Amino acid sequence: MSIRVAVVDDQALVRRGFAMVLGHEDDIDVVAEAGTGREAIEATRTHHPDVVLMDIRMPEMDGLEATARIIEEADWPVRVLILTTFDPDEYVYKALRAGASGFVLKDIPPEELVTAVRTVAEGGALLAPSITRRLIGQFAQRLAVDTAVAGRLERLTEREREVLAAIARGSSNAEISEELFIGAATVKSHVSSILTKLGLRDRAQAVVFAYESGLVQAGDHDIGH
Repeated sequence: MSIRVAVVDDQALVRRGFAMVLGHEDDIDVVAEAGTGREAIEATRTHHPDVVLMDIRMPEMDGLEATARIIEEADWPVRVLILTTFDPDEYVYKALRAGASGFVLKDIPPEELVTAVRTVAEGGALLAPSITRRLIGQFAQRLAVDTAVAGRLERLTEREREVLAAIARGSSNAEISEELFIGAATVKSHVSSILTKLGLRDRAQAVVFAYESGLVQAGDHDIGH
């Protein structure tokens, strides 16, 4: 079954370019394009895409508000992948909090864009490049620990907390397996349990939760290169 994609960007040339790149793939079907946040919401309601490529800065309604509304209203597992021209900023962090599954820069190579769409369509979170984690750490450290959020940590076992902390540091399942000396299947099971117990959509929200709950603090670990 094809991955249904909606492309949202206020620049028609950029929008068409992304749509053409994705449209060449046999397993991807671009079902809608939109130039504003309001159009994005309407297109999503009408076409029920699996993935929405969402620009941040747009007229009428920005991608941040549109993302939050799409995630809140959808009764199917739609994923939002943020598009940005700039290095990550606070808007991207807020979009991750609103439920977006990651972000890509607009100058991303075509093949990497295709991979990104497939990744989030499969329920993954696009936390690469590593600057994403730097972004989350940068803005999460400005926030006071939310006691209600921190209280939800009690739902997790000690091992699950260790796995969550590793996710927040940007570790892959394979790296977590090596770090904690547990099997890859066990890591996958722990990740699934963490998301279920905390009511989180994916790894992107898990990373945000880890910082906002105080489990991990910015500067705890040297992330990226």
